[in-house]
Amino acid sequence: MPLQHRVKRKKLHQRNICCEGFVRDDGLWDIEAHLLDSRSYDCSYDQGHRGGLIKAGESVHDMWVRITIDIDFVIHDADAVSDLTPFGICAQAANQMNSLIGIKIGSGWMKQVRERISQRASCTHLIDLLAPISATAYQTLHAELEKRAAKLPARQKPVILDTCLALASDGDVVKKRWPDFYQVNSTLANKED
Repeated sequence: MPLQHRVKRKKLHQRNICCEGFVRDDGLWDIEAHLLDSRSYDCSYDQGHRGGLIKAGESVHDMWVRITIDIDFVIHDADAVSDLTPFGICAQAANQMNSLIGIKIGSGWMKQVRERISQRASCTHLIDLLAPISATAYQTLHAELEKRAAKLPARQKPVILDTCLALASDGDVVKKRWPDFYQVNSTLANKED
């Protein structure tokens, strides 16, 4: 069910982001994100670019980012393309993405991104795509990570636990799927005593 709105309104902007994950024949994974921005009104940005006018409904931004990772989320390759931008110079920012090669997606990785790619040399929208790319990377590799964990002699707590309501260590999902990592909520246990 879509969100309800109680006041009459007019759409001004639409952003669509599509993320996809692919397993490659060489054992690595490609994670891609595509961003499209459009407005419901004509926009004028750069007289020397795109005829000086982006008409209502046309894409203001049409951008792609792809990273190639291994099972440990280390980036082996990174690429970006800005097909449509509001200013001619914007497309150059895509060249900065290969600076991500060698870093690992995980805790603090956006800090590492900012250390490697300065705001002045990058594009806000391309950098913004890295957040959904990281989530898509985890979703894409989830089954492979589960297979790898099952082969270990002593399984460590899955990193996905305690990341949301459904996967809380004291919840029914964990109790059924990962019983070894289920923890009785101490607050509830004390109330029952």
